This record gives sequence, C-alpha cells and structure tokens, in this order.
Amino acid sequence: MKILMLHGINHNMFGKRDPKQYGTTTLDEIDGQLRELGRQLGVDVESFQTNHEGEMVERIHQGYFDQVDAVLINAGAWTHYSYGIRDALAILTCPIVELHMSNIHAREAFRHQSVFAEIVQGQISGFGVDSYLIALRTAVEHAKAAKNK
Repeated sequence: MKILMLHGINHNMFGKRDPKQYGTTTLDEIDGQLRELGRQLGVDVESFQTNHEGEMVERIHQGYFDQVDAVLINAGAWTHYSYGIRDALAILTCPIVELHMSNIHAREAFRHQSVFAEIVQGQISGFGVDSYLIALRTAVEHAKAAKNK
C-alpha cells in the first residue's frame, strides 16, 4: 500500500518557525516518524514538501497516476484559500485526510475555514506531531476498507 504525505508552504521551516504553535520537531523528523509507523502498519509512506502551489498540484496529479492508496495533506496556509489544490485533490479517488499540527479552530478567524473540507475523508488538528501519526493510521484503515469494497 502506498500513502502520499503532502506538506505545504513553510513546512520546511518546522523546528524553527513559531515553536509555540508547531514545536521544535523538524520536517525530517516528522517524515522519519511517518516512515517508521508506516513500516509498522505495512505501508510505504512517501513525503513531498513544496513552497510552490503549482508544484503541489503537479504532485497531486502524479499521485493519481501512481494510484496511491491514500493521501495525507497538511497544506498549511493553502488550506484556507487554494481552490487549485482543492480541485487537484478532488481528482483523486482514494481517501484523503487533512491534518494540522495546531488547532486551526482555536487560532485566527481566517484559519477556521478549510476549502478542502468538503472533499476530504476528515480533518485532524491540534495534536502536534501526533496529528500526522493519527492521520496515517486513519488513512490506512480507510484505504483498506476501500480496497475491500
């Protein structure tokens, strides 16, 4: 089973950027934890990060052609306004889990809205790095269920 983890804008700065909201764990450390949990769950996790919206759209398209079994996405600020990424995600036929390290509903008002909400399986937020691990477990379970239909 192939799971695609999509990291959005500014996530390459995890560990340095606003430690109060995001902690001190780096993106490489998050990806390492995802790969390790993936091994335990018997799935391959591929991670991709970009600060360029068009590159994110292209990687989502490639996920469609690669027939990934599930997608995890923490799009960062794009969550709140990128209809281009939303439309690319809508092409996918696999489970999509949106996640955020911080509780976006307890932050600035503009962060309360997700343009992805209507097309994703669900949203996990507010658990720091654990949001990624919860999202991976959730995506794997939903991907297995989809295969068994």
